[in-house]
Amino acid sequence: MNTASMQLAAASGLMSLVLFIVAVAVLALLAGGFWMTSRVRYNEAPRPRPEEQPKLPPEGPVRELRENRESADVPVTAKGDRPLTPYELTNMDSRPSASKERPRWSRGSSGSFGGGGLGAH
Repeated sequence: MNTASMQLAAASGLMSLVLFIVAVAVLALLAGGFWMTSRVRYNEAPRPRPEEQPKLPPEGPVRELRENRESADVPVTAKGDRPLTPYELTNMDSRPSASKERPRWSRGSSGSFGGGGLGAH
């Protein structure tokens, strides 16, 4: 054997050793992950038993309530007064609307800013 083929064989052997070490490291990381997961699950509270599961109320399932809501008006400041800042406003509650008609977008409108539609013309 000449020296070139011996160097090639040594480089090939070194590469296979590096790949073997990388494979063992990946397997060690996977095994450590499974071990950590089992430790975390062991320390968690146990899952609820069937009798501990939530139950429907006696009157049956809760029904959905559909209604239109109107927001409270923002207080108007007197002419010459400074405008109110956000932290001076209270929680703006809403109230049921007298109108039963559902609000709809204008015909030809995209319904949102930047939605790609032509908008109302």
